[in-house]
Amino acid sequence: MDFRRFRPFLVSAMLLGVSAGLTLSAQDSTTHRGRKYKAPPPTSRIDVTILRNDDGKPIENAAVVFQVEGDKGNMELKTNEDGKASIDVLPTGSKVLLQVIAKGYKTFGGDYTIDKPAMTFEVKLKRPGQQYSIYDNHPEAAKSGDGGAKDKPSDSSKKDGSQDGSKEQPAESANQSDSKPNSSQPQPQ
Repeated sequence: MDFRRFRPFLVSAMLLGVSAGLTLSAQDSTTHRGRKYKAPPPTSRIDVTILRNDDGKPIENAAVVFQVEGDKGNMELKTNEDGKASIDVLPTGSKVLLQVIAKGYKTFGGDYTIDKPAMTFEVKLKRPGQQYSIYDNHPEAAKSGDGGAKDKPSDSSKKDGSQDGSKEQPAESANQSDSKPNSSQPQPQ
């Protein structure tokens, strides 16, 4: 028998059988074995624009941090030259803490609920305020009644005509206050 004549038919029959077997095994594995496919939750696209509060110009290279409530990690982006950062992996319906950190500006933070498929946030950062110093005069602290302002003698004693040397006492008390520091006011060192 000449096997050379049957060789093409034999090879094609073997290839057909192998491909049919692979097809059946692939169908069995998707329906009976393995994990079931679970679609990821829908996500929203969030666009954030970071601007200066005083003139409205964009802030480049600001860190925009997203932390989804319940997750342990966070996602950080940097703003481009237009002050913009975009993210499109946050699950719709989630609560997010948005934090913005930029050099030379106050840190911003806010809680938001991502309830739309596309949202836009505009954050205006302020410059930091002046630090509190005990050496500066703080009139609001004296008004609050913390002992910074002392009661002065009333004018009613002068009206009733008693002149028992009351004019000399305030002068002596003024000299005493100059020589002894007032413990209720901070003193420069």
